[in-house]
Amino acid sequence: MVVGSCDGWRLLTLAWRGGVVRLGRLMVVASLLGAWGLAATAVTPAVAVAQDEEVPADEGEEQPEGKSYLTFLFESLGIKYVIVFLLLSFGLVALLVMCFMQFRKSVLMPESLSQQFEQHLENKEFQQAYELAKGDESYLGTVLSAGMGKLQSGYPAAVEAMQAAESEQAMALEHKISYVSLVGALAPMFGLLGTVDGMVAAFMKIAQSTTTPKPNELATGISQALVTTLIGLWLAIPAIACYAILKNWLQRFNTDVDDEAMRLMSRFQTMGKK
Repeated sequence: MVVGSCDGWRLLTLAWRGGVVRLGRLMVVASLLGAWGLAATAVTPAVAVAQDEEVPADEGEEQPEGKSYLTFLFESLGIKYVIVFLLLSFGLVALLVMCFMQFRKSVLMPESLSQQFEQHLENKEFQQAYELAKGDESYLGTVLSAGMGKLQSGYPAAVEAMQAAESEQAMALEHKISYVSLVGALAPMFGLLGTVDGMVAAFMKIAQSTTTPKPNELATGISQALVTTLIGLWLAIPAIACYAILKNWLQRFNTDVDDEAMRLMSRFQTMGKK
């Protein structure tokens, strides 16, 4: 009886050990399967992304050719607006060069003229002073010659003549810079005209098409509508800014010429009418 119980106990122990071993093996296999499944899950999206990145483009589809910015602007504007804006830009550059070359102190009121004119007056050489001012075509020379020409009628008449000459010279200079303002006003108007023209062309394309137009078919009119406004603003902004600068310079030169002319002619204040 004792031996039989010991044998039974030994069999139970062996069975239990075998079950534990089998259970451990199953756990190891399950862990390996789980690890393999996680690895497969992690690799699959990466492979999918790589496949998406490596998908070749359709061989029959044509890729658009790259264009430079200037080429795009030229094609969007069209030949008529290219000519218009080129004329405006060349005219603006010519006007600005002319104005900036003329609106200088050495041109409008030369220092040598003031020194020589004052030297003739100190030497009582009034005729030589008059001839010097008359032969000078500058702003100051024109004003001084007008005053010296009316000096025989008295100092007040000479002052009136100088003021009239100043107004005439100032008006002539203002007319020159007014063309700069004209370009600044015309450029955005042509840009607006191109905008309306381009939008009309785009809507006509839609109206005349029996099917839905492709975006590239509408791009011509829309790009013209936008680019003409862009070019117009590019011309208008510097034109308006330069006009304001030149106008301020003109006002300052008017004051400086008037002060210098009155200073040179002040020695005749006591002169009466002859």
